[in-house]
Amino acid sequence: MDPTLAMCAALVDGAELSSFVGGQFDVGAVVAAIRPEAKDGFLLDEVPWKHFPLGYRVREAVHLLHTGGSPVGTGTGVMGCMCADDMQAAAVLAVPFLIRIAADTRHPHRADALPEVSCPARARHFGIASRGQLLLHRSEIRYDDLYDDYGVEVTGYPAGWSVAAARAAITADTALLQPLLDDPAPAIRIHAAYALATATDHEHVVRAAFRTRLAVEPDPVVRAALVLATGEATRTHPHPPTTAWIREQWHDPTQAPKVRLAAAIGWLCLTDEPTPDDLRATVDHLATDERADAMEALP
Repeated sequence: MDPTLAMCAALVDGAELSSFVGGQFDVGAVVAAIRPEAKDGFLLDEVPWKHFPLGYRVREAVHLLHTGGSPVGTGTGVMGCMCADDMQAAAVLAVPFLIRIAADTRHPHRADALPEVSCPARARHFGIASRGQLLLHRSEIRYDDLYDDYGVEVTGYPAGWSVAAARAAITADTALLQPLLDDPAPAIRIHAAYALATATDHEHVVRAAFRTRLAVEPDPVVRAALVLATGEATRTHPHPPTTAWIREQWHDPTQAPKVRLAAAIGWLCLTDEPTPDDLRATVDHLATDERADAMEALP
């Protein structure tokens, strides 16, 4: 039996989740213990991949990406598919390495690696219709609550542990991700914002970086991504002035339509206020099929 599945079986039999905190199956503790030298040098053998379901596949995918192998099927496709199939734990181990590939401007697969960085940092929610859940992003996961907002992965592993660990890994490497907001490629800028939106941002450092980039960003779709990223970060770390600023963006007729739509979505997710008539009118006017197609570039 897979070692982590043995842990999950023990939980089913009544073991306390807290008894595994900080141990070999706690993905947050495992990622936090990876030495900086191992991350920078891609010393993959120092990472206990085998402790997590299909970890061997994630290790091989990281190795292939790092050495320039094809990202299709054997590289980022592995991590993306595992997260889509609700198996995030092992993918979390790849996050520090994916960030370093994305930050390397000479790497041939940096554009493939970056979108995968934040996959395990978000639980997959299907059929969500609530604006309160659209940008669901809890910064703290209770170790003693197996059935929290994130529930469990298909293996039985606590999904909240994976989400929290991935966000912690991204937070630890914000200094590598922030420069990507100024990358020449719009797709890199978009996915950098999407990843940074999951970082812990008590001091508003990340959101300040979004605002700084927004002041000079020429691409309306990237501007929309920056507004949505600001909204997601603010849902985790409430800041009334930022909420008010986002409302100003969808009110502002000088803003690009894509930016106004993104601001309307972001503002709705940050407030419990009834939807105002002028917001409904704005969305009715701006939400065209053509604009929706253009915004498909947003994660």
